[in-house]
Amino acid sequence: MFEKVKELLVEELSVEADEITPSAELVNDLGINSLELADLVMLCEDKFGVTIDDDDAQKFVTVGDVAEYLAERAD
Repeated sequence: MFEKVKELLVEELSVEADEITPSAELVNDLGINSLELADLVMLCEDKFGVTIDDDDAQKFVTVGDVAEYLAERAD
């Protein structure tokens, strides 16, 4: 799942692939702003067939958080 999230970040949000690790923080390390985070949530919902509550999305600090969340809920 990490690789799929990484692919989304690179292709859709233009994040440098070599900066993305499971422990990389979305905001502090990758420079993702709140609008881009909302885009990431929508992309994940579309691609993986899940619904991500706003409360859950606010808990996404690292790339690993997103991957773990999706792994638990994806179809």
